[in-house]
Amino acid sequence: MAIIDVVKYNGGPGVYAWKYPNENLSTGAQLIVNESQEALLFKDGMALDLYPSGRYVLDTENMPLLAGMMKLPFGGKTPFSAEVWFVNKAYTLDVKWGTSSPIQIQDPRYGIFIPLRSYGQFGVRIADSKKLLVKLVGAMPLFDKEHLMQYFRGIYMTRVKDSLSSYLIHKRVSILEINAYLEELSLHMREKISPSFDEFGIELVHFYVNDVSVPEDDQAVRKLKSALARKAEMDIIGYDSRITCPSCEKTIPVEGARFCPYCGRSLEERDLV
Repeated sequence: MAIIDVVKYNGGPGVYAWKYPNENLSTGAQLIVNESQEALLFKDGMALDLYPSGRYVLDTENMPLLAGMMKLPFGGKTPFSAEVWFVNKAYTLDVKWGTSSPIQIQDPRYGIFIPLRSYGQFGVRIADSKKLLVKLVGAMPLFDKEHLMQYFRGIYMTRVKDSLSSYLIHKRVSILEINAYLEELSLHMREKISPSFDEFGIELVHFYVNDVSVPEDDQAVRKLKSALARKAEMDIIGYDSRITCPSCEKTIPVEGARFCPYCGRSLEERDLV
């Protein structure tokens, strides 16, 4: 196989990590690293020399770890074998997420288990190229947005459920009122989910919850909404602060009432409406 003289990125868009397909290199070859990229040399499964954006001549000076490991001579063109990985460190801010099926959450105010769906988007950036390649990418030839979603879907869905539950319980917010707290909920969930990405060298730049919804035809949802509607009606008309006189059946205020103002009957023994 021919010795490569120029090594540069040739992967497609939306790729976070791409392995250069040829491992037959030589000292004196040029390595071109684009803006917002890093290149990393591997030998025998070990991550060695790291290169930020720029143009480099692969010689003993520019790859001291690999050269020392292989005892490459100074000067001239010496063939050697190594893997070259390119890592995209640009921000990706439009990664969509969503619950594929409803998740059961107990409403902390009313104690009813309610199924809900949620969706939003998040942004990521590769913060540690070596950690990403060693701990996540492994032997794959590339790692893109599809792989990101595949690997982290289970993780962030578990964190979404746990974060929603912990937030609702801590704030004593009903599920039916949660959309009024989406900004605060988004920050709470980012804090809970970030460590799962950090472990693999990925920075969670932001995490947005765009909507939390419940199925209108669910029995528990209908029951809760009906109870809330009755409570709202009682609050409006003052239902819970009035009584009915057992004698004349007129409605009168409870507070301070010992006798009915209409018929004069004593209200010491009374039945609340």
